[in-house]
Amino acid sequence: MDKRVVITGMGAITPVGNSVAEFWKNIVDGVCGIGLITEFPTDDLPAKVAGEVKNFNPADFGIEPAFARKQDKFSVFAVAAASEAIRQSGLDTSEGGNIDPMRFGVYVGSGIGGFNTQYKESEKMIKDGAKWISPLFIPTMIANMAAGNIAIRNNLCGPCIPVVTACATSTHTVGEAYRAIKHGYADAIIAGGSEAATIPLGIAGFANAKALSRSEDPNYASLPFNANRGGFVMAEGAAMLVLEEYEHAKARGAEIIAEVCGYGNTCDAYHMTAPRTDCKTQSAAIKMALEEAGYNSSDVLHINAHGTGTSLNDSLETKSFKMALGEDAYKAHICSTKSMTGHMLGATGAVEAIAAVLALTKGIVPPTIHLDAPDPECDLNYTPNKAEKADITIAISDSLGFGGHNGCVAFRKAE
Repeated sequence: MDKRVVITGMGAITPVGNSVAEFWKNIVDGVCGIGLITEFPTDDLPAKVAGEVKNFNPADFGIEPAFARKQDKFSVFAVAAASEAIRQSGLDTSEGGNIDPMRFGVYVGSGIGGFNTQYKESEKMIKDGAKWISPLFIPTMIANMAAGNIAIRNNLCGPCIPVVTACATSTHTVGEAYRAIKHGYADAIIAGGSEAATIPLGIAGFANAKALSRSEDPNYASLPFNANRGGFVMAEGAAMLVLEEYEHAKARGAEIIAEVCGYGNTCDAYHMTAPRTDCKTQSAAIKMALEEAGYNSSDVLHINAHGTGTSLNDSLETKSFKMALGEDAYKAHICSTKSMTGHMLGATGAVEAIAAVLALTKGIVPPTIHLDAPDPECDLNYTPNKAEKADITIAISDSLGFGGHNGCVAFRKAE
């Protein structure tokens, strides 16, 4: 028999806050976390703004200076967010603890992995030669190392499977973790993603692919569903959710935040970077998640949209919602939190899943800020500029990644 899956912990490191509470307060208040890039000169770069993590101190999360110094930033962000999520869950793998380490897994991915490390070590190779390459280069750079570090530090010996599906990465980690617990392969899994790709090479690469906003005004750069949008804004950070089998959580008296109740996963099989124009596969992923969650027209639906601020994504995502929902699309309470965080790439699905869960449980839809000139092709309720109260009964978050990867997860209040 299929098992129920609930959320018992969440953690976030984002451009608008380094905890779930701070992140949530700021997105409800419409705080923009995008600014001019401070970590390196941008004189020769086509994009000047990003969503940088601010005031981050690894020691606040029990991370030793040596670990923070030796590991790539994406791993450090991941460990920090995992620390908050596991602490909230109350799960304990120590001897006499409340969960068997062999039944607690890690599904944490990254779209790019240790990009900072790769960039710095490549510079060394070119300038100084092979003998100067760090012996930690490979194990620090590879994209699975965030998951590995979380497992090592928390004694999590269950299934450990990173996912790499570009911007859909951590929607897929949450969805696949849901399925693994639902079918009995683990009692709990920490699922999420981490990214720290805001480096000169990353900015240049995405900008030259014509994907990035070139606005030099941080408050008018990330413009989802706006007629004036001109590309996405790169951002960094990490987000984690502890998923747990319902009876296991109930037996130990855990506080249950919400229930994961649906998941859809498809591929466009169309183009490396452009979304499929007929929206057949994108809408199918959304429909799969909604159908598994038991959605019907009497539900009050909230959607945390992918909403990147690129021309094709926003218009085609709108079309996808209409194809998946029919007339119900016009009743949905939709927002893009990327208007405030920027695009956290491999971490974006998990941070938006957290936002969707909190919108559901608190009855507040965060705004899509800077939405002063709605695109006529994006004619749904995208919650412009100001948060709204709504008695939400079901929430979904969808993600669309380079390579045609589509994912959608659905949540309901725990009963």
